[in-house]
Amino acid sequence: MPKYRTAESVSPKHPDKLCDQISDAILDAYLGVDPRARVAVETIGGHGHVFVVGEVTTHDHDVDIEPIVRRLAGSDVDFRSKIVRQSPEIAGGVDTGGAGDQGIMVGYATAETPEMLPEEVILARQLNQHLYAIWPNDGKTQVTLKDGKISAVVASFQHSKTDELKAAVNNWLKDKPENHQIKIYTNPTGDWHQGGFEADTGLTGRKLVIDNYGPQIPVGGGAFSGKDASKVDRSGAYMARRIAVDYLQKFKAKEVFCYLAYAIGVAEPLEATVIVDGRPHTICGYDLTPKGIIDYLDLLKPQYEPTAQWGHFGHGFSWDK
Repeated sequence: MPKYRTAESVSPKHPDKLCDQISDAILDAYLGVDPRARVAVETIGGHGHVFVVGEVTTHDHDVDIEPIVRRLAGSDVDFRSKIVRQSPEIAGGVDTGGAGDQGIMVGYATAETPEMLPEEVILARQLNQHLYAIWPNDGKTQVTLKDGKISAVVASFQHSKTDELKAAVNNWLKDKPENHQIKIYTNPTGDWHQGGFEADTGLTGRKLVIDNYGPQIPVGGGAFSGKDASKVDRSGAYMARRIAVDYLQKFKAKEVFCYLAYAIGVAEPLEATVIVDGRPHTICGYDLTPKGIIDYLDLLKPQYEPTAQWGHFGHGFSWDK
């Protein structure tokens, strides 16, 4: 029976990705004035409106977030925000070094691509980047592998003509093996011009599978964007990826899974498991407390807006090396 693997990618102008970028750009702005800022902001946008809501705690610093929103969403959007301080009941556990929330984080690395990500994920992303360079608009791509070879490609891009889009896809495919057998679907419902917030609503954290490792790999906890590193949803996931990469290289393995689990207000993980080519190993040599992760990966500096564009892994960040 054939083995299929499929993954998709969305462009930075997709409405969900616009919201991710706004949330992370706001996070970067706060970290720029206060590296110890506690930030958890969500963005919802669509049809001429953008609303930012969340919790921020800083030491006598403030950020004007409206210019950030207008830079990414457009100067003519109706903007509103509601930002309050972090709950003191949550802060009490974090102030003592505990995790900012409970959760499970999954890290993954594979030897099948230089980026140490599944091939279908990389192909869908690379195709999207290729098309986005031509049409820097809202767009989606999807690549299906059948027994390790590309069998189908889907591409939909705002303001592209179907025949031109198909030509661009074929140009990208020309160096791929057996490309004559690939089914290509470009703008399957026809050419389209309404995209981004004009056509649809977006919400921070709604592209979790794209942000992680594709649909073949489990997704553990919550979203990343808009959260500072005291939230183990983000920092724990980044550390799990780093451990997976380290063990992949250390054991010259084919694939590695890493699982971390935390309780809110507790510094040490409840689970720290690494699976190397199907065999469990003890995780040694890492400080897996939130503070240890933050120090090891250098997570207190502004660096997060780029992570919200093309996925959080495989781009040479500190958690990828």
